[in-house]
Amino acid sequence: MTTQKTFKRRVRDRMAKTGESYTAARRQLIAGGDQPDPGTPTYETVVSDDKMLAATGRRHADWFAILDAWGGTDHDHTEIARHVIEDLGVAGWWGQSITVSYERARGLRAVGQMKDGWTINASKTVAVPVGELFDAVEDDDVRKAWLPDAALTTRTATRPRSARYDWEDGSTRVIVSFEAKGPRKATVYVSHERLPDADTAEAMKAYWRSALVDLKAHLEAIEP
Repeated sequence: MTTQKTFKRRVRDRMAKTGESYTAARRQLIAGGDQPDPGTPTYETVVSDDKMLAATGRRHADWFAILDAWGGTDHDHTEIARHVIEDLGVAGWWGQSITVSYERARGLRAVGQMKDGWTINASKTVAVPVGELFDAVEDDDVRKAWLPDAALTTRTATRPRSARYDWEDGSTRVIVSFEAKGPRKATVYVSHERLPDADTAEAMKAYWRSALVDLKAHLEAIEP
């Protein structure tokens, strides 16, 4: 086990004892002199290095170096994301993943923390065409079959690429994007934003992970 994995285990042990969030427990351990090895990362990326390389052609360290050279730490989240997506040509969800991971790596945010609250992400690959996957999320009647208890109000939708929703009373937002992986295979990415605290974020992360499992089971069961 590496030093970083050992440190993470100590963080999670403290979480179990105190009920603190990961970020709070980590901060308290570091304040008490319990430091991870200086040569290892002290942040968590949104996706693994291998997935980032496969999707974008570069590893996290390569993207971070590009953003450092651009002066990334002098910009806010919106400016960094716009630069990655529009100037560097990275597809939307992956551009956001690079942006958030960069901000974590440079100490600009805690895991899941945004300026307007907390954000969680979940994704699932389903063996259906991307248009069918989009419709299963955007069509109210179809969505009720796998997500019966959610009160989503559409803000914008662009078939079959993305959709944005108000969640329940509108205090939080759900952003969904879709990516074709082949003629009969696609991935749905869900981001739930503006959550009020780390505990709510953890609960919603579990909620969306379970919901996407149900979505996959529903669509693949009816797919001929």
